[in-house]
Amino acid sequence: MSSPLTYAERISLCKNPVAKKLLALMSDKETNLSLSADVTQADDLLELANQLGPELCILKTHIDILEDFSMSFITDLKKLAAKHQFLIFEDRKFADIGHTVKLQYEKGIYHIVDWADMTNAHTLPGPGIIKALQEAGLPRERGLLLLAEMSSEGNLLDKSYAEKTLMMAEQFPEFVFGFIAQHQLSNDPHWIHLTPGVQLATGRDSLGQQYITPEKAIIENKTDVIIVGRGILQSNNPVSTAKQYREIGWKAYLTVCV
Repeated sequence: MSSPLTYAERISLCKNPVAKKLLALMSDKETNLSLSADVTQADDLLELANQLGPELCILKTHIDILEDFSMSFITDLKKLAAKHQFLIFEDRKFADIGHTVKLQYEKGIYHIVDWADMTNAHTLPGPGIIKALQEAGLPRERGLLLLAEMSSEGNLLDKSYAEKTLMMAEQFPEFVFGFIAQHQLSNDPHWIHLTPGVQLATGRDSLGQQYITPEKAIIENKTDVIIVGRGILQSNNPVSTAKQYREIGWKAYLTVCV
């Protein structure tokens, strides 16, 4: 049985420009680590982006938790993304009818479509949510991830939901390029799977978050990108810890693909 394709070998199979850019970045930079930067102050987020950016392929934000958001912050963040070569993922989790989500994506105070390389959405509302986001995002060469599985205990995204999410994604291959998932949904190499809830040891927190290791995510569950938050942010040395996650994640990838 042949090994799965490498990140570089998968680039030509992708239709979405963000997917191509991400796979190329991961291959060249030798990292499959995404940081979940859940902080509430803009300066703290920029400091994290500057310190940890060299280790990352993706910086994941929750822009609406910032207490001092400004467009000048976005300008500074985009400069750091260019400097350190990482993509920006706004973890917005859109979940409304098409007309509403398109406004949420383009308008308001955040103008997400103008700066986030990628965002994500629930498929509960049906394909209209994807069509609406695509109308706004595709002309700007953005990409969309669909939430197929979550890492929280007791969530309702069961196997049937994940299968239907995959079927929905297949209707929009130029805009949807992957999934937030705990397991690989499809072995079609143009789909990219990002796995949240990753730490160095398995376990859970007091609010039902369940953690898996980088090795389990990439080797056993066959996903592509590990998303780490508190495992890095709450460490005594976030830079050193980010380097450790990067090394472990990359070694797991090499185990699968080489």
